[in-house]
Amino acid sequence: MFRALLACTIMAGLGACSTEAKFPVTAGFGADPVLPEPDPQTIPTMEIAEAIGWPEGLKPKAAQGLSVQAFATGLDHPRWLYVLPNGDVLVAETNAPAKDEGFSIQNLVMKRAMEKAGAAVPSADRITLLRDTDGDGVADLQTPFLENLYSPFGMELIGDTFYVANADGIVTFPYEEGATFITADGTPLTDLPAGRNHHWTKNIIASEDGSKLYAAVGSNSNIADHGMEEEQGRAAIWEVDVASGEKRLFATGLRNPVGMAWNPASGELWAAVNERDMLGNNLVPDYMTSVQDGAFYGWPWSYYGQNGDKRVKPANPAMVEKAIAPDYALGSHTASLGLSFADGAALGPDFTSGAFVGQHGSWNRKPPAGYKVIFVPFDGDQPAGNPIDVLTGFLGDDVAFGRPVDVKIASDGPLLVADDVGNTIWRVSTE
Repeated sequence: MFRALLACTIMAGLGACSTEAKFPVTAGFGADPVLPEPDPQTIPTMEIAEAIGWPEGLKPKAAQGLSVQAFATGLDHPRWLYVLPNGDVLVAETNAPAKDEGFSIQNLVMKRAMEKAGAAVPSADRITLLRDTDGDGVADLQTPFLENLYSPFGMELIGDTFYVANADGIVTFPYEEGATFITADGTPLTDLPAGRNHHWTKNIIASEDGSKLYAAVGSNSNIADHGMEEEQGRAAIWEVDVASGEKRLFATGLRNPVGMAWNPASGELWAAVNERDMLGNNLVPDYMTSVQDGAFYGWPWSYYGQNGDKRVKPANPAMVEKAIAPDYALGSHTASLGLSFADGAALGPDFTSGAFVGQHGSWNRKPPAGYKVIFVPFDGDQPAGNPIDVLTGFLGDDVAFGRPVDVKIASDGPLLVADDVGNTIWRVSTE
């Protein structure tokens, strides 16, 4: 059995055991996505586009009326972005902390899959500053801003204090406007659940008054595979008091919340969430949703509201009954990570009310899904209608030239897109 599994998953390009999706990925979009019967798997479907980077002269394709150019190149696995008030752009060059989870077939398969997908490079543990001094849309200053961090991800500036979410906690640094680097040692504000760190990214966003930080923490497994003891405080968004560092659970049952943004029409916190694996090509859709204080969103016992996952033992019907359905599905296995509302964007009338989403792309769906940046139109404070492709062309024939991660609005209105395989920050603007 062991050899059969290895042959089925590691050999033949990690795709020999794949079965085709019965529904198009678009079926898993919108406020009422198609949720077929689950197809539980011991080993997930594998359809991995080999990460090769961008060949000379090739770049993503922007939507009609928009253009794209490289804002910065030569970065080391750029994942997350932050735009400072003076227009400087910070990028977290980062990856998962080094770890050894021991041998298992699943771990071996995942390791090989991540290597092929370009997701297994060592973490640079650095935040780099990008500055466009002459206004030509290209960063002519590219310099280390903070180094020797621990898999940094989320960033936030409140007053003259700069906050960084490392893989194990939030640290603070003094900041002066216009500074191109920080040499001061970080001061811990609060720890965040770490340990195995199956989902290692920790994102943060500040409340409007700057008194609170909201910290997104993913689960430590697919469906509590190692028991709920390891999941304490995970699959959740925490509220952190910046004055004291004290924190409380704000919302739970969110398998892997990553991007967060404030909805300008309602003032509500929204998050992009990656859902569970190994239920087939068309389950479960990733989603974006408003995040309600005290709400429970189902993980691990149910998905997309009160759809119970029979694999999770012991069952917990009471928690399933509490689960809230999300607002808008973003397609199964699209790995929707970045989230930014269009507030402040200058990209034309089609992109004035809604949210941009960076879809990193699937490794476990056949055919692949994601590998693009989309825009979800809103009517007032709610999603309304089908998504619009903003930036495509990341995926070739069985290869990935790039993989979009974070999306942020630059101070002058273009959209910035972090591409961790292409090692590039793309700038999308009007033609």
